[in-house]
Amino acid sequence: MNMIPTDVAAPPVPRNIEDMKLSEVMMRDILLKTIFRTNATGITQMARLVCLPAAVTQELIDRCRMLKLVEAMGRMHAGAGSEMEYQLTDAGRARAQDALGQSEYYGAMPVPLSVYREQVERQSIRNIAMTRPRLTAAMGHLVLPDRLIDHLGPAVGSGRSILLYGPPGNGKSSISNGIRDALGDRIYVPRAIEYAEQVITVYDPIVHSAAEAQEDDPASLRVRTRYDARYVRCSRPTVVTGGELRLDMLDLVYNEGARTYQAPLQLKSTGGVFIVDDLGRQEDPPQALINRWIVPLEERKDILALQSGEKFEVPFDTLVIFSTNFHPNKIFDGAALRRIFYKIRIDGPDKSDFLKIFAIVAKSRGMPLDEATLVHLLKNRYPEIGNQFANYQPGFLIEQMLSICAFEGIAPQMSPSLIDRAWANMFVRDEEIAR
Repeated sequence: MNMIPTDVAAPPVPRNIEDMKLSEVMMRDILLKTIFRTNATGITQMARLVCLPAAVTQELIDRCRMLKLVEAMGRMHAGAGSEMEYQLTDAGRARAQDALGQSEYYGAMPVPLSVYREQVERQSIRNIAMTRPRLTAAMGHLVLPDRLIDHLGPAVGSGRSILLYGPPGNGKSSISNGIRDALGDRIYVPRAIEYAEQVITVYDPIVHSAAEAQEDDPASLRVRTRYDARYVRCSRPTVVTGGELRLDMLDLVYNEGARTYQAPLQLKSTGGVFIVDDLGRQEDPPQALINRWIVPLEERKDILALQSGEKFEVPFDTLVIFSTNFHPNKIFDGAALRRIFYKIRIDGPDKSDFLKIFAIVAKSRGMPLDEATLVHLLKNRYPEIGNQFANYQPGFLIEQMLSICAFEGIAPQMSPSLIDRAWANMFVRDEEIAR
């Protein structure tokens, strides 16, 4: 799918210290810790490290100078034109070390939670206008019946929760990924947010795909004023979890050594998609997982807790997709199912779609089609399993035949005998289990 990414409204660039809406003490301590840890001397370098405009950084330095925490070095910075160089005074070093004892966090200034809420509203996933052409383009690599797109489209466009269920191997995970691709645009993810003077890191290179390389040239910050540099411009995030998901992974993660917090998975996925794959195979029962999501799903806010026990609200602006091979009535009660707005069954393909998938996979793997082999497969093998087709089967059978051909030293090809050998590896028969 080739879609031109668009941008949502960008977070405005702070013009002065008051625009930051952080306490001056916190900003001053982060700046001092950053200078102490990095030995930065020039305003441009410091500004890049704390992700602020040079003018705001200079304002902070001037206030630190008034408190005798920073002093001018009496020479110009060699790499930044006529910039003055600065260094910590003895009092500044002492203050930086004391601040590091309270929290090891330094670098990018955090975004106050109240300010972040405003940005979440500007880039809400519910603002996306999902259309049939847009969703179909994102699903173009999949063979799906039109009726499935009929159900998926309104669900994705609503930005509400979705439950995909049905027999295994029919592309529920692929459909989830296609939904993610259909979102298409870019949002702004804060490097860190602040609540009650506590820093919570949010941007995670593993989860978030930066839309552009981060600038290495310190002088570039002087001209980069398109948006608040405390954010990273990213594709809408996607968090995928499976059987490893535990309830405690949805809580703030506190680093005892650094005395900072890391955002939980659902907060990192804000503005994007949170996929819970293989629901029912987690250590915690599905009912418990859904109960944890009731407030976020209904009220668009989540409740987190600090080490002190203080609880606070954060935005919950995420398209949650649950995917399971179990029938929903067997793993949820009625109250839980009511909290999931869209419940969509994903069945296996019919014979026509199965053959389309088979042809597409064969072409992509360089396997020539053979009509006699396909007739044999449909006439003799599939009746053994009640003609139950699944999306994964063409790929499985073709990969098996390719491996056999490589072992036998013959060119890639398919034949009734080869597909019988491949078929034997696709199932474990009941009599074999008994024996």
